[in-house]
Amino acid sequence: MTVNTAELASEQPGVRSNATLPAMVRGDIGVVVTNRIEDVEAVWRRLTAASIESPGQSYDFIRLWVAHRQVPNSDQRYIVGRIDGEPIALLPLHRKRVGGLPVFTWFPGANAGCYAPIADYDRLAALGSEGRRALWAAMTGALSGADVVYLRSIPVEVGGHEGLFDELGSTLAVETLYRSQYGSWEECDRLQRSKSRRKHDRQQGDRLVAMGEVEFAELRNGEEAGPAIEVMFKQRSARFKAMGIRDTFVHDRLIGFYHDAAKAGSGVDVRLHVLRLNGDIVAIRYNIVHSDRMFCLISSMSDDPAIQNGSPGKQCLLRVMQTVFDDGIRVFDMGSGFTDEKRHWCNVQAPLRQHYIGLTLRGALIVRGHRAMQRVRAAIKGNKQLKAAVRGARQLFDRVSGVRQPAAAEKSE
Repeated sequence: MTVNTAELASEQPGVRSNATLPAMVRGDIGVVVTNRIEDVEAVWRRLTAASIESPGQSYDFIRLWVAHRQVPNSDQRYIVGRIDGEPIALLPLHRKRVGGLPVFTWFPGANAGCYAPIADYDRLAALGSEGRRALWAAMTGALSGADVVYLRSIPVEVGGHEGLFDELGSTLAVETLYRSQYGSWEECDRLQRSKSRRKHDRQQGDRLVAMGEVEFAELRNGEEAGPAIEVMFKQRSARFKAMGIRDTFVHDRLIGFYHDAAKAGSGVDVRLHVLRLNGDIVAIRYNIVHSDRMFCLISSMSDDPAIQNGSPGKQCLLRVMQTVFDDGIRVFDMGSGFTDEKRHWCNVQAPLRQHYIGLTLRGALIVRGHRAMQRVRAAIKGNKQLKAAVRGARQLFDRVSGVRQPAAAEKSE
C-alpha cells in the first residue's frame, strides 16, 4: 500500500505525504486536500445520499454556513481520503483561532447535536482497525497551518457499526445524544407513555384548550417561515434573559443564518412545528430533515405565566411525536444534553466522544490540557453538589464584581 497525496488548492500549505502502512492492508491510500467546498460537492453528496448523523454532515447546511459566516478560503479545509482512487471518507474542517491558537475543527461549533467524518461506513468498516488507522493518519497528516485537530461530539456508533473512529486520534467520552426511533406513533405511544403519562398530557392539553383556540401546523421553507422564526428567537431571548444566560444567537449573529436556511431554494429541508393559541405562536421547534431523519436544532415557548399552565412546549412536542412517525420519519434526533423532554420521548441514547489530534509538539500539550479540562467539566456536570458549588461561586463573583459571567446556552426547552 502506498500513499499519494495531492493538492487541489494552491493556498493549502505544506501537505505531508509520507506514511508507513501495515503490510496486511491492501490497496492504495490517496489524499486530496482543497479549500473550496465546491470541489468536493459530488463526493460529499454521494457519501451522504442514504443518511446523515446530523446537519453538520449536510453539504447544503455547511455550504450555507460558510457563505453566511464569510469563512475565508484560507481557513477552509476539505480532506478526501481514497482507497484505490475511490473516495471513502471526507473531513470538512474550519481553521479557527481559539485562545489565540490555530485549531482545525467542525464548522458550526455547538450548533448541531453531533458530528462525524462523512464516509462510506460499510467500506470503512471493511478496512479493519489497522486500515482505518492508516487512512486517518494519511488524511490528518495532510494538514498544516494549525496545532490541533479537535473533533467534538462524534457518535461511537454510526451506520450500524461501532468504533469506526476509534483510531482517529485520542478520545474522551463526555456527552450523550438522545434520539426517538420508532416505526409509527402507535409504537412510540405504547413504548414511551404510561397510563399516568397519558393522563398528565391530557390534563395539560385541556388546560391549554380552555384558554382558547389551539392550532398546530408544520411550516416548510418559504416566506411563511420568516415571521415564525422571528417569534422563536424573541422567545429564546426572553428565556436566556430570565435564566441569566448569554444569548448566543444574538451575540454570535446567528439569527440570519437560520433565516437563510429556511428560505425557498436554500437546499436545506427546514420544518417548523408551530403551536398557536388564539392565533399567536406559543411554542415552536426548528427542525432539519434529511431522508427519514429529523434533527431538532432550536425550540422555544412563550414566557407568559398565564400560558405556562398549559405547558405549550410539551404540548407542541406531543403533537410533533403524534405526526412525524406516521409521516415517514424514522429517527427524530433531539441533540445532546439531558432534558425532561428527552427522558419522556427518547428510546435511543448514543455516547458521544471528543477526538483530539496534536499536529505539533505544542498541539500535543494543548490536547493534554483540554482533555483534563473536559474531564473536570464532565465531573462537575455529573455531580449535583459540585455543580451547585460552582454556580454559587459564580453568583458570588457576579455580586462582588458587578460583572455577569456568561454560561453556555441551552439548545432546547
